[in-house]
Amino acid sequence: MIKFALRNQMVKIGNIALGEFPLLLAPMEDVSDPPFRAVCKANGADLMYTEFISSEGLIRDAAKSRKKLDIFEYERPIGVQLFGSDIESMREATRIATMVAPDLIDINYGCPVKAVACKGAGAALLQDIPKMVAMTKAVIDSTHLPVTVKTRLGWDESTKNIEEVAERLQDIGIKALSIHGRTRVQLYKGDADWTLIGKVKNNQRINIPIFGNGDMDSPQKAWELKNRYGIDGVMIGRAAIGNPWIFREVKHYIKHQRFMEEPTVSERVAACKQHLLEAVRWKNPKVGLLEMRRHYSNYFKGFPHFKDTRMKLVLSEDLQEILQILDNIEQGIFEMEMV
Repeated sequence: MIKFALRNQMVKIGNIALGEFPLLLAPMEDVSDPPFRAVCKANGADLMYTEFISSEGLIRDAAKSRKKLDIFEYERPIGVQLFGSDIESMREATRIATMVAPDLIDINYGCPVKAVACKGAGAALLQDIPKMVAMTKAVIDSTHLPVTVKTRLGWDESTKNIEEVAERLQDIGIKALSIHGRTRVQLYKGDADWTLIGKVKNNQRINIPIFGNGDMDSPQKAWELKNRYGIDGVMIGRAAIGNPWIFREVKHYIKHQRFMEEPTVSERVAACKQHLLEAVRWKNPKVGLLEMRRHYSNYFKGFPHFKDTRMKLVLSEDLQEILQILDNIEQGIFEMEMV
């Protein structure tokens, strides 16, 4: 029988207070870097994570892995997410990550991609629960910070072991669990199944926060899942790309049971500019401009006659020129040119 979450109950991860129904930004490789996180934070994300970081990369001092440890005060609370296949490497990587003073450490047991899972990391640990437990315990013992986990329902349809995983990880001391409603074999195909997420949440033995993830793409869906399964909050991933307003829209719908108006052109331009300037500042102009190219079409998805303008944004290597193009978008000049 489903039990509903108590109203007006503060959700906490350790001593970190997150509000009554927190919205988490999912860690996404090559997406949830500091510039993207800044835009999501400005629009209401309650808890964010770094991109997932290789434990082996950290202990070998790889520049890419170390760069992912960059966190900023305005992002708090923020967690560093680690992944790996070797317990001792995860132990040492946890010590390194703890030194940059995040608010928590998160372990990735959910990544389904071959480059990770086929090397015994990410979702691969769902095939070896004793090792998952041992690795998690090693991480917990290596930091004073709260440790959380993100995982999936199981490896495949015949091994959906998330209920056992939740109990065993809680028993050794994790402070929260985020569950993606698919198996590893599914990757991102088919619909996410929230039934087992609800069963974990409503297990009488479970007392840590349970966050749901998977196909969380609308305010109405967040409201329905909250009421149906009593989950403590939702983790939003792909739906936030080019749409950081989803966090404020979900909060508005949960409070008022009605939709907000869609973001204006000016709001879209402002968010895109913020993302762009943060990217240039965080890395350098050349890399920042290059990495922003994949985001323009998302910020202006559905705009009529936008193809040529998007190509101008993508091909430009000059920051001031790009800012001028964005100003033109706000003023509607691109539409007049194309009509």
